[in-house]
Amino acid sequence: MRIGIDVGGTHTDAVLVDGTRIVASCKELTSADVLSGVKAALHNLQEQVGILPPVDAVMLGTTQFTNAVVERRELAEVAAIRIGLPSGRGLPPGTGWPEDIREALGEGAYALPGGFLYDGRPLAPEDNAETERCIADIAAKGLANIAISSAFSPANAEPELRLAERILEAIPEARITLSHQVGRLGLLERENAAMLNASLKPFAVRVVEAFEGALQEFGITSPLFISQNDGTLMDAKFVRDFPALTFSSGPTNSLRGAARLTGIDDAIVVDIGGTTSDIGVLRGGFPRESNRAVDVGGVRTNFRMPDIMAIGLGGGSIVSEDGRTIGPQSVGHRLVTEALVFGGSTLTATDIVVAAGMADVGDASKVAQLAEVTVTNALATMRAMLEDNIRLMKPDKQPLPVVLVGGGAILAPKDLSGASQLLSPENSGVANAIGASIALVGGEAEIFADFRKEAREVALERAKDQARGVAVSAGGAQGTIRVTEIEETPIPYMDNGVTRIRVKVVGDLASLSTLEVQA
Repeated sequence: MRIGIDVGGTHTDAVLVDGTRIVASCKELTSADVLSGVKAALHNLQEQVGILPPVDAVMLGTTQFTNAVVERRELAEVAAIRIGLPSGRGLPPGTGWPEDIREALGEGAYALPGGFLYDGRPLAPEDNAETERCIADIAAKGLANIAISSAFSPANAEPELRLAERILEAIPEARITLSHQVGRLGLLERENAAMLNASLKPFAVRVVEAFEGALQEFGITSPLFISQNDGTLMDAKFVRDFPALTFSSGPTNSLRGAARLTGIDDAIVVDIGGTTSDIGVLRGGFPRESNRAVDVGGVRTNFRMPDIMAIGLGGGSIVSEDGRTIGPQSVGHRLVTEALVFGGSTLTATDIVVAAGMADVGDASKVAQLAEVTVTNALATMRAMLEDNIRLMKPDKQPLPVVLVGGGAILAPKDLSGASQLLSPENSGVANAIGASIALVGGEAEIFADFRKEAREVALERAKDQARGVAVSAGGAQGTIRVTEIEETPIPYMDNGVTRIRVKVVGDLASLSTLEVQA
């Protein structure tokens, strides 16, 4: 058995699953401290089954680390070292960051000569004396969280690895993030990603320990896994090193849950919550990934992230008096006290669908006097918001199944243009927790290959081996790891024959595979 938990902005959802069977499920309001909401969800599951049975693993999706960046809290000071001088001298680490988050991470920015170009040629010789001065200054300032980035490190990570070794010799307690382990091509975005990850490491230790402590209160001693932003998992040790890989994991859980509930691997998924609707694309059972730079708390990064469009339509979205404007303002988790149907004084999207007879929530008599034109206009506005954004997310003009999930799925009409079929499966309200409970372990690698010097098959196998190594480090079982995606992109502005190769793999959890063998 597994427990899946997803902590959203409004609700914390939890499921207890036995294979493909959902034994128990629940929704609780997300608490300000997060842990109280998680404990309430576990208590709810416990009440449904009497005594929680032994579970093999707990899978958790959390917004803790995203919120820390957005709210500028729990961020540690960081020493950011870029290897690549003389290139980029005029754009030091942290360039373009909002002032408040830049201040939170401190002023520890350093630049060193060295690094390589995409084709393996050295960018500049290393300066041993300058490196020693940099390390000595970091040690003198007491900075333990360090982000290292080097030009074209996805092609050649040696400069980052070598500098990390030297730093650990001088500062054994250092917590180091290497940019090639968290980001993709694009030095500034990859450097930003590494800096954010480094700033979250001390917080990650506290968060993981707190979640593990909450599980122990319920007698749960099984391994804890955290959802990544590509729809896969990482074990508790891995998340301590790479907390930033949890960014945007909530929508990915919803998409994976939608695939499990419907058996459909290619579809548009609309996850309607209390504040927003997240629209994503399922491709082969996993979220379609974004190829664009992603803004996290005002910082431009290139994490692997799901291609999600978030719109201000949710159950708590505030509706204008004429019904022509909905959101983005929302009452959020206060829906149960502020919406009209719950005795409040704020007109919300939930009130509209209750007044229209589309849902049985709260006290319908409290919205009986709503003007018909308001209800009609608001329903038309909701339809337009969904249809317009679904059309923008579709990969082509061909109709696709549209799967509605989330507690706010009652807002959607019974039909939508562009949908070959409209599905709202049983247990769709906790699809995010289901997605967390079924997630696999994943890994990704990105390399450059010059097919004049290295055979294509050899380069592909090199990338696959690197991706498998990442998956094993995240808690995957070696013999179960399989390739799910290979992307080859010729680089037109580089020498002929240079190709960017990206490989993604997934596999079973090593701990669960061991249990199955023993059984």
